[in-house]
Amino acid sequence: MEKVVTFGEVMLRLATPLYERIGQSNTMNAIFGGGESNVAVSLANYGVPVSFVTRLPKNDLAHACVRELRGFGVDTDQIIYGGERMGVYFLETGAVSRASKVIYDRAGSAISQIEKGMIDWDKVFEGASWFHWTGITPAISQGAADVCAEAIKAANDRGITVSADLNYRKKLWKYGKSAQEVMTKLVEGCDVLLGNEEDAEMSLGYKPENVNVSGGEVTGASYLDISKQIMKDYPRCKYVITTLRGSKSANHNTWSGVLYDGKKLYEAPTYDITHIVDRVGGGDSFMGGLIYGLINYKDDLQSALNFAVAASCLKHTIHGDYNRVTVEEVKKLMGGDASGRVSR
Repeated sequence: MEKVVTFGEVMLRLATPLYERIGQSNTMNAIFGGGESNVAVSLANYGVPVSFVTRLPKNDLAHACVRELRGFGVDTDQIIYGGERMGVYFLETGAVSRASKVIYDRAGSAISQIEKGMIDWDKVFEGASWFHWTGITPAISQGAADVCAEAIKAANDRGITVSADLNYRKKLWKYGKSAQEVMTKLVEGCDVLLGNEEDAEMSLGYKPENVNVSGGEVTGASYLDISKQIMKDYPRCKYVITTLRGSKSANHNTWSGVLYDGKKLYEAPTYDITHIVDRVGGGDSFMGGLIYGLINYKDDLQSALNFAVAASCLKHTIHGDYNRVTVEEVKKLMGGDASGRVSR
């Protein structure tokens, strides 16, 4: 099976239990997670050979994180070491009309101090056919943006498929450049683009019409014109995919997605997620499912998209950043079995 490489920051996640507020709780649950590592774990669970590349300090936290990734079957041999600390993020899970909240503590993290030339991309891309990154990585620092560009060029030179999740994070772009200034150049080297309405507007400057996300109303047709414009402006791009999240409350979302291949707009079924356990990592689980789908359903884009949406729907039922589901579980939901009956 085709080997996938992902590159980005993995962090320590500290989350309040249940729905407690950060100023209320006396304890926090500690786990690991991050956009590109989340995608790597999803792919490993599906049996896809996957390598995660990052920069970590040499300390017990980093070693525990690497052991966990290896436990999922993720190849960590190309991780480089240096710097003094891992990035950290704090999560307060919202409920009903109170939104979830994320506080970042990642300034000075090991990967924020990464520089071009530190990673041997020739070695990293040996046997690889797919490279994935997200808009979170170039938002961390100029060095991280430079290395991301270095990786994309190396992948392009080798004919490796490059995918990106635009993933706009307004709290991260602090080093003097705007998201559009950086992302528009990086996206030029991408074959597959994923995002939502905010990502498209803030990272690339495209604003969809007639979209009411806060009112819980999203339709795939609203994104057709934007998808066409992206393909016109970025001719390397073969697929533009948009996640469709309708937020009725912090606990109740609708979830779907559309895929445009330059000829046709494919739209997945919409899932009504009435009780969200943990939505962090939802987009990453979509991307992991999408990469699996595009690799395994090459001639069936509808099935590839449906797999991504179903996989991500299941992630909303799982605590933590990682999507701990199997191909069989995703296919069961794709087939229409959403009953939740006990499997005996």
